[in-house]
Amino acid sequence: MITTSLNNLPQESVSHNPDIKKKVMLRLGDLPHLTNFSQARFAPGHTAPAHTHRDMCEVFFVEAGSGIIRVDNQEYPLLPGNCIAIEPGEVHEVINNGVTELVLTYFGLRVESRA
Repeated sequence: MITTSLNNLPQESVSHNPDIKKKVMLRLGDLPHLTNFSQARFAPGHTAPAHTHRDMCEVFFVEAGSGIIRVDNQEYPLLPGNCIAIEPGEVHEVINNGVTELVLTYFGLRVESRA
């Protein structure tokens, strides 16, 4: 069993934008196929720039705030309660275009890379 608490975890920078902070509850190697289980907080105006993962799926759950996620040049709303799954190779970008903090809980799952 592994237990963690957001209250006891240090903040780290998100790799795609060091101004965005996250707390990592589980890391690569903690569970099979899991790359991370984290919560990120985007201040208004912050963006995780467009990127893709060849060897990973990502699942985002909106805890609070609002914004958009752009997937392969199509925009989808990020509203509390929304869940978005990104498949390997999909170009995605998270944007807090709201006026309050956007809080996302997310995890990644390792998959075999596509050739």
